[in-house]
Amino acid sequence: MSYQEQEIAKTNLLKHLKVLDSDEGIRVEDKIGFVFINKTSRRYCVNISKNGFDEFFYMYNAEEILNFLSSKLDPMSKIFLY
Repeated sequence: MSYQEQEIAKTNLLKHLKVLDSDEGIRVEDKIGFVFINKTSRRYCVNISKNGFDEFFYMYNAEEILNFLSSKLDPMSKIFLY
């Protein structure tokens, strides 16, 4: 099995969050650092990694994640599905 990663548009982030499987993830490269988003059967985990420090936030739906990230992400951030 090979590792596959694809860049996705910010406009498609909500769609990808809603269908995210437990063995997939989303990585955002941004001026604040990195944001990793994963999903378990019950909730999403949003990990913000900046300057060697990690903060974890737990949310229950994709819209909540978009609202949370809207003020934190730069319009030029790159988003990857892996």
